[in-house]
Amino acid sequence: QVQLVESGGGLVQTGGSLRLSCAASGRTFSSYVMGWFRQAPGKEREFVAGFVWSSGETYYADSVKGRFTISRDNSKNTVYLQMNGLKPEDTAVYYCAGRSGTVVPRTEVWYGDWGQGTQVTVSS
Repeated sequence: QVQLVESGGGLVQTGGSLRLSCAASGRTFSSYVMGWFRQAPGKEREFVAGFVWSSGETYYADSVKGRFTISRDNSKNTVYLQMNGLKPEDTAVYYCAGRSGTVVPRTEVWYGDWGQGTQVTVSS
């Protein structure tokens, strides 16, 4: 059973930075992709960024491109989402999600593994 545990959320001012972590356990991750999603109050969950574990390829939503960066620490089976230049519209609960394979879907329905979520609040 795969476990994904997020951490790193919090309250930050506009223009600030946060780094979210997603620690994964329960399987080998050689053929696995991870996605970051977020859900703001009253809105649908949306894709933020994705990562292919085997190749290191990364993908970003247009709304965060150039501000957010995915990285990983293989020794810890942990994927990070570095968020810079935060805006009030980035306020949401952020989730990491995972699935087997090498393709990063941008729709949540394709992911079977989910973390519990971490709140990010950006004040104006």
